[in-house]
Amino acid sequence: MQLKFESIKSSPITLFRRAGYTFQRKEGNEMSFIRPLARAGFPRFHIYASVSGTILSVNIHLDQKKETYGTGTRHHGEYEDDGALKTEIERLKNIFL
Repeated sequence: MQLKFESIKSSPITLFRRAGYTFQRKEGNEMSFIRPLARAGFPRFHIYASVSGTILSVNIHLDQKKETYGTGTRHHGEYEDDGALKTEIERLKNIFL
C-alpha cells in the first residue's frame, strides 16, 4: 500500500520513531522501518520510505512471517488496504498529519 505525506516538518526517522517503528537500514534514497507486533519479530509492519523535498512517500505492508528461501523466494506479506494494515495506515495518518 502506498501513501504520501506532504509538508512534513520532521525527519522521517523522527516521525517513524514517534510512531513506534525502528530504523532498519538505508539503501540509496530509500529507508526501511519495522514495527513488530509480537516478541518473536513477526508479524510486523514493514515500511519503505523516501523523501523528496517535504513529501514523504511510504510503501507499507504487513509481513506475516519471515521470508523463506529455497528454489524460489517466497514473501509472506499482506499489501491490501484491509484488516490490520488499514488500521495501521489510519494510525500513521493521525500521527503524521
